[in-house]
Amino acid sequence: MPAGIMIPARNMPSMMGSNGNLGGYGSSSGLTLGQPNMMEGGGHFGNPLDIMATQNTSESELNARLGDDFDSDTKSGSENLEGGGSGDDGQDPRPNKKKRYHRHTQHQIQEMEAFFKECPHPDDKQRKELSRELGLEPLQVKFWFQNKRTQMKTQHERHENTSLRNENEKLRADNMRYREALSNASCPNCGGPTAIGEMSFDEHHLRLENARLREEIDRISAIAAKYVGKPVGNYPLISSPVPPNRSPLDLGVGNMGTSPHHSFLLNSDMYAPGDIMRSIGAPSEADKPMIIELAVAAMEELIRMAQIGEPLWMNSIDGSTTVLNEDEYIRTFPRGIVPKQSGFKCEASRESAVVIMNHNNLVEILMDVNQWSTVFSGIVSRAMTLDVLSTGVAGNYNGALQVMTAEFQVPTPLVPTRESYFVRYCKQHVDGTWAVVDVSLDNQRGYTSALKSCQRRPSGCLIQEMPNGYSKVTWIEHVEVDERGVHSLYKQLVNSGNAFGAKRWVATLDRQCERLASALATNIPTGDVGVITTQEGRKSMLKLAERMVISFCAGVSASTTHTWTTLSGTGADDVRVMTRKSVDDPGRPPGIVLSAATSFWLPVPPKRVFEFLRDENSRNEWDILSNGGVVQEMAHIANGRDTGNCVSLLRSANSSQSNMLILQESCTDSTASYVIYAPVDIVAMNVVLNGSDPDYVALLPSGFAILPDGTSGSNNGEGESGGSLLTVAFQILVDSVPTAKLSLGSVATVNNLIACTVERIKASLSLDNEA
Repeated sequence: MPAGIMIPARNMPSMMGSNGNLGGYGSSSGLTLGQPNMMEGGGHFGNPLDIMATQNTSESELNARLGDDFDSDTKSGSENLEGGGSGDDGQDPRPNKKKRYHRHTQHQIQEMEAFFKECPHPDDKQRKELSRELGLEPLQVKFWFQNKRTQMKTQHERHENTSLRNENEKLRADNMRYREALSNASCPNCGGPTAIGEMSFDEHHLRLENARLREEIDRISAIAAKYVGKPVGNYPLISSPVPPNRSPLDLGVGNMGTSPHHSFLLNSDMYAPGDIMRSIGAPSEADKPMIIELAVAAMEELIRMAQIGEPLWMNSIDGSTTVLNEDEYIRTFPRGIVPKQSGFKCEASRESAVVIMNHNNLVEILMDVNQWSTVFSGIVSRAMTLDVLSTGVAGNYNGALQVMTAEFQVPTPLVPTRESYFVRYCKQHVDGTWAVVDVSLDNQRGYTSALKSCQRRPSGCLIQEMPNGYSKVTWIEHVEVDERGVHSLYKQLVNSGNAFGAKRWVATLDRQCERLASALATNIPTGDVGVITTQEGRKSMLKLAERMVISFCAGVSASTTHTWTTLSGTGADDVRVMTRKSVDDPGRPPGIVLSAATSFWLPVPPKRVFEFLRDENSRNEWDILSNGGVVQEMAHIANGRDTGNCVSLLRSANSSQSNMLILQESCTDSTASYVIYAPVDIVAMNVVLNGSDPDYVALLPSGFAILPDGTSGSNNGEGESGGSLLTVAFQILVDSVPTAKLSLGSVATVNNLIACTVERIKASLSLDNEA
């Protein structure tokens, strides 16, 4: 538009949008003069009808005289167009007016521009004063300032657009330069191209796996080189993600994955102040070559011990197990990779069995510390992986090396636990057999630790694949131990090898494999009353029972984390108690928990004791809390070939708490039997049976651990002869406030409860034995 032209506003098409920007010429709304503040707020135009209504008299007269002068100066603001139409003549019935031009003088323009720099938005008083000084009408001054503001805004936007365009060009050039650089780069992890879109996700994953395998091959080559005497370089630890605690119930039988997962068992209750296992740390870099050499030598010894028969191995006196001929062992292995400890007793045994589990699944359980401690919860009270020297190759555990600590237990406070610091090595041999070996790291070439109660010579197992998902397991336990702390009541059992020997490991593994197989069974008969048939409900209930068993076994032993206090007497029937504060543990009720346990001998075979304690029909004979009422089984899950291996839901007819059920798991094998139970809320149990997560169900398990007494008659594997060693353990919530003080009355009540339970069991079993 030419500078200085005035266009009648009522006939001019809208050039401004509602936001003050320049509008299109096709707009139908026109601009109307007369509103004092029409563009004072940054050039916004109001509704034309509202503007006409607010015109004052002097401005209306001037509008008529000037023909709606409009200063449309977009360059210098020095020219005006007066009168005339706008091009919408067909829509405006009024006749066109003659166009009159008015040009501001240079002086007027300079003065208004100077004033604009000081005040771009003058008010009415300032406009009138400026118009008087310049000889203009106030409305002319007002329009000039409006146009000047529009002009400045347009210039600012033009400048801003130019800056943004230049910045966009610069970014485009940078992008092209980076793309060029990426096209010539390679991935530091896999060696492949890094440009986006040039490699699929699967290809990238395969390249990463390839790079990892190359590193593992180098590592295993280093192990072999070290074994033959060549120098070994320091290899960095390949870290693997730490998965959450996994239960074996989360895995399938026969089709478990073989990807290695090295997890670390971290539990707030694992360590107590001053605990000796807490002081053990990961090995130093200087010790790792020695550890690798020791593990390879231990693997060779384990393989030979598993394959050699007599005279290295001989049957025990009662024929129940295979024991080591120590003289022949020294002749066969004269060097001895583990120094003999003075005053320590040697225990060595070998056992074989065929179990219902795939060989790959067995290897994963043994190499995953969480699964290992869960499956063998009756033997392993706690375990921890301190360092992973190798994760294996080819996507499995072949060549995996782990440094570990573990505490081995017997379910009684009368047998001290055995702490051990060892390396675990897994290897797949040429014939497809897998082997997993442990060997202690104590006193190796001057390397010592605080754990000296148990020295593990090469111990472990060989796993051979069998048809139909079965595996043959050959287990060897070879340790040197300080057994001076074992109570006389359990000495015969420990000496027989059924407490810590290979027979107990294999029997436990066989029973747990049956449990896992039954948990995943789909051909459940639906006709039996009380049988839980839904897969989700069975799995949730079994996981809850599994946690109950683990809690019981860990809480009844003589672990170094426990501080047992003897209450009365000096005999073997002494009741031992300890307290624990439960805080922020969703699996336990909050408050002070009092644990009480006692162990004693019964002249009754273990099988009969087990059947008596697990049978709901005889429960009212020993369970004081049932008030002598009838106990009914509401539901059950079978856990193996033996009918005694099952998980049950019980309900007492005379119980004072009608909203409570009893969750019970009973399990038995040739070396140990358990009957463990805990009260559970009906509402919570219904949630579990519907397949929900059972980890938030609070449990305080109590129960019984039944072991053979170690005599020749009790070691026949059937449990139908000899005597029994029975441990009774209760956990009672004595106060729901964790900070409360333990009263002597609570201790006396629990003491009386366990004493009465023991007397009732003795009386009932004595009558049965006499009969």
